[in-house]
Amino acid sequence: MTAAALAALDAQIVDCRACPRLVAWREQVAREKRAAFRDQTYWGRPVPGFGPADARLAIVGLAPAAHGANRTGRMFTGDRSGDVLYAALHAVGLASQPTATWPGDGLELHGVRIVAPVRCAPPENKPTPAERDTCRPFLERELALLTGVRAVVVLGGFGWQALLPVLDDGWVVPRPRPRFGHATTVTLEPRDDRGPLQLFGCYHVSQQNTFTGRLTPAMLEEVLAAAARAAGS
Repeated sequence: MTAAALAALDAQIVDCRACPRLVAWREQVAREKRAAFRDQTYWGRPVPGFGPADARLAIVGLAPAAHGANRTGRMFTGDRSGDVLYAALHAVGLASQPTATWPGDGLELHGVRIVAPVRCAPPENKPTPAERDTCRPFLERELALLTGVRAVVVLGGFGWQALLPVLDDGWVVPRPRPRFGHATTVTLEPRDDRGPLQLFGCYHVSQQNTFTGRLTPAMLEEVLAAAARAAGS
């Protein structure tokens, strides 16, 4: 039933046209394309979550990349950020292979689902607060359906700030709210019978961080492995 409900939610996400600026940008990128991908058909729509319905670990990013997920239609697929993320997921046993090029490439996730606060590619990778808030119900509904989730890795400060209000419905988020930081760990106590949630901060896998060494593969793998242990994945 959860898988069917997630599939229905994914279909609603894909059809969304609620934010005019994002709709215009994602479709412009899909028309104009990058030269290296000129022979490909871009997805050019909102991107649903990726991973099994019984996931015990969730990874929260920022938004699809213009020539990554906006091109391929799958989270973190087809760009250098995804290259880093999936290599690390494979290294710690959470992915079937270290590469992600296109849906249908054989990649499977083990016990983890990847989601985002904003489902459309934004100009300059910068969604507005209004766009984040408009997209928030999708994140709320997806996390509500993922009843087995026991740990969450948040990639970057934007995702951290977007996620905490969503989690506050099911868990007690401390006041003042915990600040984002790499390797920050917070335990949230439940408001219902779902059990505690372990929240992990991690620098985003953007090229700005990985090319400069601010985030290394070892740093990312360490956070993912700790989160997998906490989730029981």
